[in-house]
Amino acid sequence: MFEAQPVVFSKEKFERKTILINFDQTFMKKLLLAIIALSFLSKVRAQTATDSTVMHSPLKTMSDKQYTALIKGEDLYDMALAGELNHYPSPDKVIKFKKELGLNAAQIDRLNIINKELRRKKLEMGLIIIKNERVLDSIFKYHLLNNGSLIFYANRYGLYQGELRNVILQACLVTRTILTSQQISRFEALQKAD
Repeated sequence: MFEAQPVVFSKEKFERKTILINFDQTFMKKLLLAIIALSFLSKVRAQTATDSTVMHSPLKTMSDKQYTALIKGEDLYDMALAGELNHYPSPDKVIKFKKELGLNAAQIDRLNIINKELRRKKLEMGLIIIKNERVLDSIFKYHLLNNGSLIFYANRYGLYQGELRNVILQACLVTRTILTSQQISRFEALQKAD
């Protein structure tokens, strides 16, 4: 039937195919390298943009600004204001003026400890508040609510906000005990100038 015919390659065709294959491999390597570089650069650019901007809230019941503040441990609602207006300064603001206030090493150490714990608690409470908001949204979305669950989760929201405010004001209270009256007066003058 069929007889096997030997395949004969001419040297010229073989060399041309080799050149094309080498060209294709070189081109593909360069293309792959360019894609990887672009991918890496876009991730770096996206990461720096995300770090300095407001994050997108995955919750439709919470604005991007609120979500970002809770995730980053920021005080969006000026919860320290009751203390600050009555000569109980916030530790994170005091530490910024450590040189101007003439804080000694012991005062700085104590303020750093307070700030570290305050930051930890703000981050913790932020995540808890977001989780509670997610549950509230879900029970409405999936029609799983009743009077009892609504009361429970709505009151929890207030409880968490209250706990966060308490931690912030407790930090202001302790900060006042660390500073002298002259340092508090100086701090308030610096705040007004700023």
